Amino acid sequence: MLVMLGAKPGGWIYLFILLELLISMKVEGFDVPLTLVQSAVAKGAVCLDGSPPAYHFAPGFGSGVNNWLVHMEGGGWCRNVEECKERIKNFRGSSKYMKQLSFSGILGKKQNLNPDFYNWNKVKIRYCDGSSFTGDIEAVNPATNLHFRGARVWRAIIDDLLAKGMNKAQNALLSGCSAGGLASILHCDSFRDLVPAGARVKCFSDAGYFINGKDVSGKESIKDFYNQVATTHGSAKNLPSSCTSRFPPSMCFFPQYVVQSMRTPLFILNAAYDAWQIKNILAPSPSDPRKVWGECKLDIKKCSSNQLQVMQGFRSEFMRALPANSSSIGMFIDSCYSHCQSGAQETWLRSDSPVIDKMPIAKAVGDWYFGRTSMRKIDCPYPCNPTCHNREID
Repeated sequence: MLVMLGAKPGGWIYLFILLELLISMKVEGFDVPLTLVQSAVAKGAVCLDGSPPAYHFAPGFGSGVNNWLVHMEGGGWCRNVEECKERIKNFRGSSKYMKQLSFSGILGKKQNLNPDFYNWNKVKIRYCDGSSFTGDIEAVNPATNLHFRGARVWRAIIDDLLAKGMNKAQNALLSGCSAGGLASILHCDSFRDLVPAGARVKCFSDAGYFINGKDVSGKESIKDFYNQVATTHGSAKNLPSSCTSRFPPSMCFFPQYVVQSMRTPLFILNAAYDAWQIKNILAPSPSDPRKVWGECKLDIKKCSSNQLQVMQGFRSEFMRALPANSSSIGMFIDSCYSHCQSGAQETWLRSDSPVIDKMPIAKAVGDWYFGRTSMRKIDCPYPCNPTCHNREID
């Protein structure tokens, strides 16, 4: 096709345009192969279907060779055997279906697009357990062959990374998106304890600050959901003890009951109108049998005035659930209708990326991590921010 273009009158011009387009499509991301941790299988650290856990690793370079960014993939949860059996049919529950991924945003390697972390060792841990890496049940029912071993997967992968050089880390950041953003909170202090004592270690949760709220029918459906997750996966012993000593295990899937007692600095990136939370906490399908929230959940611009009023109430509830002002906790809470904003270049750092007070997400996170300034950016209510990208990115 390229030769044919070049052979026609003026064809080289079109060829040049095509090449420029292809380059522009690739410039923001780069492909990273999959690493299977075969040695983890003997430890019982496996995906839901018993396949080995996996991650993607891009080595650091230059001044970043001893700096590590570990990012945990998102993808919801499975609360019972039926839901977990569905996950083993795809990469959410089996490494058999995983392929190479493209890194961009906070995982990107171009300095102008990711100035603070571009040359770090970068890892994306694949999520195949359905419990935010908290499950650990020894017994496997032969009828289902489901392995609830998320906590073992987490530790096996971290041990593998420590052996690859993370045991010499000078700077480390544990991050994650959605269920992975929740995992970055739940495993934050244990990550701090595994990385060298002299390293600067912090954690970063993107769209992982799920709140304990009632749905539009008045039910506590999300609390019941997490209770089922914790029971199915045997999560209790792998949730932060500072939380489980005060609350039932299922409550410790809500960061609002965990973060106040964390020892390690944390940055919270979240949309105040988080698209996943609006769809699954505020207005889950069972609470909306007539589907009056259907169009609104797909596009915030299609919400009625009454629905927007309910969503403003959800924002207020979300704000009350955030931790009190603290020098160790950074925040970037925008008024977008989105979910996950650090993994895609368009929302992490670009000329049209979301900003609060003219500050993009990448700069806010970098300034906080390196202690250049304290960081607590709270946006005004929707629809005040014209820079928002109202979409879900995972």
